[in-house]
Parts: sequence; structure tokens; C-alpha cells
Amino acid sequence: MGVSTTGPENGVRLVTVDFPPVNALPVRGWYDLADAVRAAGRDPDVRCVVLAAAGRGFNAGVDIKELQRDPGHQALVGVNRGCAEAFWAVYACEVPVVAAVQGHCLGGGIGLAGNADAIVAADDAVFGLPELDRGALGAATHLARLVPQHLMRALYYTCRTVTAAELHAHGSVWRVVPPGDLLDEALGLARDIAAKDGTLLRLAKAALNGIDPVDVRRSYRFEQGFTFEANLTGVAGRVRDTFGSGGSGLRSGGREER
Repeated sequence: MGVSTTGPENGVRLVTVDFPPVNALPVRGWYDLADAVRAAGRDPDVRCVVLAAAGRGFNAGVDIKELQRDPGHQALVGVNRGCAEAFWAVYACEVPVVAAVQGHCLGGGIGLAGNADAIVAADDAVFGLPELDRGALGAATHLARLVPQHLMRALYYTCRTVTAAELHAHGSVWRVVPPGDLLDEALGLARDIAAKDGTLLRLAKAALNGIDPVDVRRSYRFEQGFTFEANLTGVAGRVRDTFGSGGSGLRSGGREER
């Protein structure tokens, strides 16, 4: 359990997240993920990083039970900073990052996939932000990188999900494949990227980030300010308690998505 890094082939690093049962990450998990992606990108022998997850889903967001166990705000501050660090590590990675997404990609998963350079998805993948149902706000910054503005707003307000096929139609998913082919397809794209000159790839990544119309780090941290406000006013805890006592969503082993 945790975050691991392997080198399946020349020039490619595979960073795998494994927090069973649903890949809802605790505070430490977000920081570990950020460290692994940064380390891979800084390796001069690496020209592409693949971000993947073990189990039935790519990412279910944060571990809400961890927040509920904290009588104060330390866990909230930790997870907000940890998410921001992990999302930024993917975006600012010195080489391109390919996200391999299967099953659920929710909450924090949108932050990771939305900040990746390319997404390969299994045909069972669903993407969404259940934040309003979890007493939180955030990652609209990253959902807006996957779908048009008005669809993003409708999805955000309703907490509904979209399929990999729908995102492929919008051009934000590179390929949709059967779950058993996901890793091979993602590694295949990474292999094509890694065949390019490493120095030019790093310059290209910096150049593309430099022309982005939205500063994703500042935008996300702005969103997080409203999460703090929701917690300070008590509305976040009230909604989370409703979720924990019988609301809908992924549930297993005490970890639940945000």
C-alpha cells in the first residue's frame, strides 16, 4: 500500500498509487505522490511519467474519515496543502505526464488527471466532482481543463459524472480502451513521447505551461479558500456528517471520496 515508482522501459517512469479499497488518499499519501512525481521528473534519464493506480479506481479523492476524526482543522489544512502539492507536482513535472485512468476518478482524481499532459482511460472510467455532496469545494480549476465551461458548471453543481467516452468526444482523453489494455496503451503513448529528445521535451513542457491562460496553482488555492470558509461556518461538517451516516458514494473500509 502507498506510492511506488518503477521503470518499465527506457525513458519512462511509472508512478502507481495503491491505497485500498478505493484509492481515497490520506494526508501523507498526497505528499508521497507529489514527491514521487517530482523525483521522476527530475531524473535526467526520464522523458515521460505515467501516473496510474492499482485496484478498481484511479482515485476517490481524500479520506473523509481522516477529516472526521480530527476535532480541529489540522487534517483539513494538511489535506488541502497535500492535494495542492500533488496537483502541482503533476502539472509542473519537468517532463510530460500521462494519466492512466480506470474506474472512478473523483474529487482529487480530477485534480491529478486534469493537470496531466494526456489521459488514457479505460472504458469503465467515470470522472466527476462530488465536492458539494461532501462539504467541500475545489478542483473546478481542473475539471475546466477537461470539459467546456457550461458543462463544467452543470457537473459541479449537480455532482454528476461523465464517462471516458464523453471526455474523448470533447478531446480531453487521448484513447479509450478496455480495462485490461489500459496500462499497455498508456505506456505506448509514453513510449512515443519518450522517443523524442529529452532536452527538447523539457523545453516543450515549460513552454506549454507558460502559455496556459489560467495559473492552475493560484486558481486552485483560491478555490480552497472557500473550503476553509465552509468549514469555519460549520456547513462543511454538517454535510460531511450526512454523507458519513448514509449519503451516497463509494464506501468500503472506512475510506470515502470527497
